[in-house]
Amino acid sequence: MHVHIPRRFLALSLALTLALSAGPVLAQRAPAAAAASTPTPEWRRTDGYRFPALADSVRRLQFAAQAMQLREYCADRRVPDEFVRERLQRFGRMTGREETCASLADY
Repeated sequence: MHVHIPRRFLALSLALTLALSAGPVLAQRAPAAAAASTPTPEWRRTDGYRFPALADSVRRLQFAAQAMQLREYCADRRVPDEFVRERLQRFGRMTGREETCASLADY
């Protein structure tokens, strides 16, 4: 019996597994946009929270899935360099950092 599982499902499952296994480590890292913004007022501080906000978890999962796709583009020599560069720049605008094929391993 042969069962066909879509690639997107496998990629999302892997991304979810990676995010859940590295949760506490990733939760300690502040987003790049937050570091560049104004200081947080004392009444709004969340340093003591054990888990990140749900929106932060969703964003990290989306970044992990996008990074997995970009790693495929980087590894496939049939994909034109211009296309890969443009996708890396677009992803970098979303993450707030300069992304390269090597930096995708952080996700």
